[in-house]
Amino acid sequence: MVNLLLVHGPNLNLLGERKPEIYGRTTLLDIEADVAAAAGSRGAAVLCFQSNHEGSLIDFLHENRKLAQGVVINAGAYTHTSVALRDAIEAIQIPVVEVHISNTHAREGFRHRSLISPVCLGQVTGLGRDGYTLATNLLLDHLGA
Repeated sequence: MVNLLLVHGPNLNLLGERKPEIYGRTTLLDIEADVAAAAGSRGAAVLCFQSNHEGSLIDFLHENRKLAQGVVINAGAYTHTSVALRDAIEAIQIPVVEVHISNTHAREGFRHRSLISPVCLGQVTGLGRDGYTLATNLLLDHLGA
């Protein structure tokens, strides 16, 4: 069985409440259910994790790197600021797909640059809730699952 990690960074615990005009009304639990259903339909399992703390995200990736064959991550604001998270993604040596609900390239200038993209398999951005399912399927396709 293929195991995936679904990792959410800071403020994503407030999905459905925070800036619904940008992020919509979908909750984190809704997204986790979508990803679990998409993965499950292909015989894969998903372990979900969210933290507002950079070190906790890194620890989770390190601790689960041998359990999982791939990662879907929305690193939130850490996408644009965290060299440490970038290095952790590179260090775990499993494929990672970066996801963003909003089109980060159509927002403030500081959101245009992703520090993690260069060490990710790919990036899905601006497709809302559906981006997570797309990222999951892309990752599973890459893994041959």
